[in-house]
Order: sequence, then C-alpha cells, then structure tokens
Amino acid sequence: MIRICPSILNADRDNLPNEIARISGQSDLLHLDVMDNAFVPNFTFTFEQSEKIIKECPIPVDSHLMIADPDERAYLYAKAGSASVTFHYEASSNPLQTILRIREAGSRVGLALKPATQFHEIASMMEHLDMLLIMTVEPGFGGQSFMLDMMDKVKQARKDIDTRFFGKIWLQVDGGVSLETIAQAAESGADTFVAGSAVFKSDNPGSMVDALRALALKSSAR
Repeated sequence: MIRICPSILNADRDNLPNEIARISGQSDLLHLDVMDNAFVPNFTFTFEQSEKIIKECPIPVDSHLMIADPDERAYLYAKAGSASVTFHYEASSNPLQTILRIREAGSRVGLALKPATQFHEIASMMEHLDMLLIMTVEPGFGGQSFMLDMMDKVKQARKDIDTRFFGKIWLQVDGGVSLETIAQAAESGADTFVAGSAVFKSDNPGSMVDALRALALKSSAR
C-alpha cells in the first residue's frame, strides 16, 4: 500500500480548515509538523493548537514531533487523538519507554531519523515500531531540496523490514518529496510519503496528491 500524507507546514495557516478540506478526499493522513524552536530552529504549533487540529481534522493525523522533550510530551499527542505519533531518536534519552507511552495512549508509533543518523543505530528498536521515518532533508523548514543520498538508508530499512517483519512496518520519507523525487523514494522502498510544498503550492492540491500516488505506485519496489 502507498500512503500520501500532505504536510500543512506550507499550507495557509490562517485558513487551515479550507486547506485541509482541499486534500482530505485524496489523502491517507494529514502530516502535522510540530516544531519547538529548540530541537529545530523553527516554531510551528503549540500543543493546544495541535490538539485543535487533531480533533477537528476529517482524516487521521500523523503527528511528527520535532521537539526537544519527546520523552515527556509525545504521549500527549496520542491522547489528543493522533492516529500516529513520531518522535526523533536524537531527542530522546529513553526511546523504548517513549514508544511504550505513545502506544499505551492509543496511537501508532513512529521513530524519525535525521540525515546524519545511521539505520544501524536504531535497528534493535525496529520490532517496537509501527513506522520508521527517514528524513530526506534536515528537519526544521519546508521547501528544502530532497537528499538523494538518503536512499541508501531507505534501502537498508526496507531490506530489514521485509526480512524480519514481513513488510508490516511503514517506511516513511519526509522532505523534498515531489513529482521529481517520489519515484526514486518509492523505488528505494518507501511506502509512506510526506509532501508539503509540492501539494499546497500547487494549483490543485487534491489532484497533486493523486499524481504523487500514481507515480509512487508505478515506481514501488514492492
């Protein structure tokens, strides 16, 4: 299965309900980028703002926490109703405990890796995850260029997921995903795609989601 998850990072935040409505019929999940201006040099949404988006969104929300204190706060996004909560391995001092708290609060659990973090560093944790997110840009800002050299890491993860977990763990990429790059990510083994600028800066965001899905399905390695 291919999943397309538009990110509202580059959407019109003064008109979010309408922006979300433009893609909700075509999208699998809404990707909510939560940045705290500590773990990354940017700020997006407070918890209260995030909670409102999660509760009012007509499709499931995939909360991506780029925050410095996920061990204390990640589970709150699960309690708020996120379908999936992803936190960064680099920000956590006890990732296994944080994984457990998120799951106990009712959400799927994802672990995110910055570009410099190698797959082997978290390979032993894979059995506890529902999704692995491999960043294809440095987290913190939308509109960055896709890092093609991350595809080796995606291929490593895909091999591990298929060999040890029968393909059941989702493999997500986030950053610079567009009509020009999604095929390479799909060929490398990704099955879940975050796209922000490509979707919300297009003339028809819903049609762009359909176009991205079609390319990913055509190029899928699975």
